[in-house]
Amino acid sequence: MQEPRAKSQEPRAKSQEPRAKSQEPRAKSQEPRDKSQEPRAKSQEPRAKSQEPRAKSQEHYESALEFVKGGNPLADKPILAIIVPCYNEQEVLPETVKQLLGKIQSLVCKKYISEKSKIVFVDDGSNDATWELIKKYHSENPQNLIGIKLSKNRGHQNALLCGLLSVKNTVDITISIDADLQHDIAVIDEMIEKFCSGYEIVYGVKKNRNKDSFLKKTTAQGFYRLMHFLGVDIVYNCADFRLIGRNALLALAEYQEINLFLRGIVPLLGFKSDVVYYSIKERFAGTSKYTLNKMLKLAFEGITSFSIKPIRLITILGLLIFAISLVMVVYSISRYFSGKTVSGWSSLICSLWGIGGLILLGLGIVGEYTGKIYLETKRRPRFTIEAMLYEAANANH
Repeated sequence: MQEPRAKSQEPRAKSQEPRAKSQEPRAKSQEPRDKSQEPRAKSQEPRAKSQEPRAKSQEHYESALEFVKGGNPLADKPILAIIVPCYNEQEVLPETVKQLLGKIQSLVCKKYISEKSKIVFVDDGSNDATWELIKKYHSENPQNLIGIKLSKNRGHQNALLCGLLSVKNTVDITISIDADLQHDIAVIDEMIEKFCSGYEIVYGVKKNRNKDSFLKKTTAQGFYRLMHFLGVDIVYNCADFRLIGRNALLALAEYQEINLFLRGIVPLLGFKSDVVYYSIKERFAGTSKYTLNKMLKLAFEGITSFSIKPIRLITILGLLIFAISLVMVVYSISRYFSGKTVSGWSSLICSLWGIGGLILLGLGIVGEYTGKIYLETKRRPRFTIEAMLYEAANANH
């Protein structure tokens, strides 16, 4: 009786063989799953690598933050560039080079600035021997003197901007100064001290204008008061003698406007600022290149570049004249019905000339703003560099 039972177990044993075999593909199916996890592990490698630039950017941010707070991660001492726009300054240039080089050496000895500090002379299309003198002094002192020659006269503001932008990536601080030595270079030490104390912009402000003529003093003070009246944020009695740190300089480079008025743009940058006071000096040699015509042009440039109040004043004036005209209409009608009309050409002619002049003045002001829009939309370069002198080791300038 046990033989049939034993035989019946044989098919049962055989039936388990396919079951065991069916588990083999299942085990094999897990192999691709294990392998599929390999790309996932590898995909995490780029993620880890992608965090490396993030870590580097954090280091850069901390470095920049340290610089904003007054530190200097680039060097033990800040690198200074003194920017000097020049236009027909052959008479005063030898003394300017002598005094500024002496100031650079003095600041280096005091350990205020780096030995890599330099003076940048920008020749704004001079007609005399200014560029030849710049080349001469550069050959004598190539490490501390850079020369830039513009292709034509582009104006003081554009020449100054050219010098600032040319060194924005290679220096820590810049100080702009006129070539006539009327700005007192003795206060440069105080400017640098304020920069090291955390001020990104330091303005040189005149204590008085005793050296200026009566006309220049009156027109200059009137200009500053007018700018304040028009709502323009401008530092009173401050020309273009100022210190600008690298952060502010990089921000200034973002301003692409063609109608340039740096005395109004720099306060717009918004960085922490302070002032130093100095007494203006007599011009060492030569004559001033800022004629009355150029000063008026600069003043008009500043007004129309930073304020639309003149247009608003025209609107107010137009409304006022319209109100007066309504009063005159009522007066004329009352005189007509009272039978007291008097024919007269004088009042009529004066009214026509007065209103006509105001209309032309209004059109002229509106046209000035329209012309500025026209110049801005063309996006022409503000200056063109014809030649540049620098030390061969500093070819990145």
